[in-house]
Amino acid sequence: MSEPSSENPIEPASQILLRATPLTAQSFAAFGDVIEIEGRDFRWINDNTCKRYDDLAHVDVLENGGRPLISVFEAAARPLPLRVRALERHPLSSQAFFPLQARPFLIVVAADGPAPIAARIRVYLSSGSQGVNYRRNTWHHSLIALGRRSSFLVIDRGGADDNCEQIAVDAPVVLVTAE
Repeated sequence: MSEPSSENPIEPASQILLRATPLTAQSFAAFGDVIEIEGRDFRWINDNTCKRYDDLAHVDVLENGGRPLISVFEAAARPLPLRVRALERHPLSSQAFFPLQARPFLIVVAADGPAPIAARIRVYLSSGSQGVNYRRNTWHHSLIALGRRSSFLVIDRGGADDNCEQIAVDAPVVLVTAE
């Protein structure tokens, strides 16, 4: 574990310290889909030279005339410990992230419900061969790349309507380790 930096101060009293658990489809089901091919059915295509894995996540982007938007995000690595200060959610669509360099990253989510939100935060560690698709209205933290700058393929909603809400975390929550 690295020492706290001035950028990520840790308050000693009444804070919630969180450690990531491995990302699995079962443990993440309340928040969305785990995008992975391990254990999934496939079919051979292109003269049996390519395995095709279909329907790995439910993409939900058409609300209010939305359209699929495919992007690449480059996320700077974040040092741990890391203070979770805010979460965001997308009321009009799902939002999918898949790592392009097979590097692990942290996924921070919280179930919807009345305040306080800090007690509902959960943290998962992607193996680097797993992505996530946040269900519409799922509270989540922005990308948390570990170790090095990392690129992600992102599928979300393009359109004119505002599709991002933010909420401040109401108690000190600190991510202390990736495992």
